[in-house]
Amino acid sequence: MTDTTQRPALPDHLSIDPRSPHYVAAVFEHDVGIRFNEKERMDVEEYCISEGWVKVPAGKTVDRKGNPLMIKLKGKVEAFYR
Repeated sequence: MTDTTQRPALPDHLSIDPRSPHYVAAVFEHDVGIRFNEKERMDVEEYCISEGWVKVPAGKTVDRKGNPLMIKLKGKVEAFYR
């Protein structure tokens, strides 16, 4: 059950949006998990560990381009590979 491939280091600031300057494709070749305030979250769109925040969708609300509206939550952020 050990993974023989070398995983890249998780960056301090990461986004799942390919248009973002904080998107790193090599990281998403592996399964990434986010723990926010000691609870694992599955809906995180972007995070910053050093500043202590995550961006998550605000319900089903979308902007005029059809993208979900994001809210920033502050707290303790941990990123890990599953």
